[in-house]
Amino acid sequence: QVQLQESGPGLVKPSQTLSLTCIVSGGSITPSNYAWSWIRQPPGKGLEWMGIITYDGRTFYSPSLKSRTSISRDTSKNQFSLQLSSVTPEDTAMYYCARKTYSSSWSYDYWGQGTQVTVSS
Repeated sequence: QVQLQESGPGLVKPSQTLSLTCIVSGGSITPSNYAWSWIRQPPGKGLEWMGIITYDGRTFYSPSLKSRTSISRDTSKNQFSLQLSSVTPEDTAMYYCARKTYSSSWSYDYWGQGTQVTVSS
């Protein structure tokens, strides 16, 4: 059974960089039919797609967050990470990592439980 687990600080100060890691167990992150995303949900709002890293390390980001977002991976540890720079209170949200799988079409099939990040001084 594939499991994704987010980890990182729950409180970040404004202007600092938010760093989260998603540890994947029960399966490798390298197969070509998988891609790995970060998605967030601010309080009272819908899900916001932040970006994705493919099986071969290519990255794609939301245009609205592209200038502040970086997603990377460590295949030796079977994990991938998110960095969001220059955070403001508007970046307060539940952050999720998720796996996107191709099987005739792309769809998200596994999600982490989410981690709450609050941006506050």
